[in-house]
Amino acid sequence: MYFPVIGSTNDVAAALANNRTAATEGAVVIADSQTHGRGRRGHEWFSPPDAGLYVSVVLRTGRAPAVARDRATKLLTLAAGVALVEAVERATGLRVDLKWPNDLYIGRRKLAGILAEAAGTDPQDWVVLGYGINVRAALYPPELGNRATSLESELGRHVDRSLLLVESLASLSRRYDDLIEGRFDAILDAWRARAPGHRGALVVFTRFTAAASSAGATASGPVSGLTAGIDDEGALLVLVGDRIERIVAGEVTWL
Repeated sequence: MYFPVIGSTNDVAAALANNRTAATEGAVVIADSQTHGRGRRGHEWFSPPDAGLYVSVVLRTGRAPAVARDRATKLLTLAAGVALVEAVERATGLRVDLKWPNDLYIGRRKLAGILAEAAGTDPQDWVVLGYGINVRAALYPPELGNRATSLESELGRHVDRSLLLVESLASLSRRYDDLIEGRFDAILDAWRARAPGHRGALVVFTRFTAAASSAGATASGPVSGLTAGIDDEGALLVLVGDRIERIVAGEVTWL
């Protein structure tokens, strides 16, 4: 499904996942612009017309064998990150780095982001995977001006968005097959190879603890440490003093 302008591709894809007659695994929603694009923890994803690739795909991690289903769900965002860096390289030749858990970077500037959200009649089964890639230079809001980049800004030439779309969907399909068929080591090894900051980088993170009320999680304050890799379930490991913290949720700032 294609829309010139839409609120959020993830919202449309979630509606498909919630419709028993329309919830088709692999359904794709594409927009030329989003008015309410979003990233993790409700952050806005700047989605101006003609400037990026804004895509959501309906996936069904519940199709994985029962013994691997939980791990497949946890590794979905990392698998998508690997798929997108591979797609960018195939479409443009540009080398891109990954940062935990869901961002593509060139140097210190963000190029793309990924958002996976549970959806459908069974939230443990259907997942909407959304991604946005900055393709063309845009007049970014002041808070993003020195933190975002685009493919054309880095390359100094035109980038074919159609080719990038085809490559991203093809690469996502390959890495999704790895996920569903339990080839988790292939995903983890590829992610680690594309994430130079996953070890030895100084980070500040905020712990979130589950709240009993409907208000959701609550923050416990900032903590700093050195990254010490990711574990086999995709959690970020951070050395804080003489102990290892395992980060599965929260805000992480890379210093």
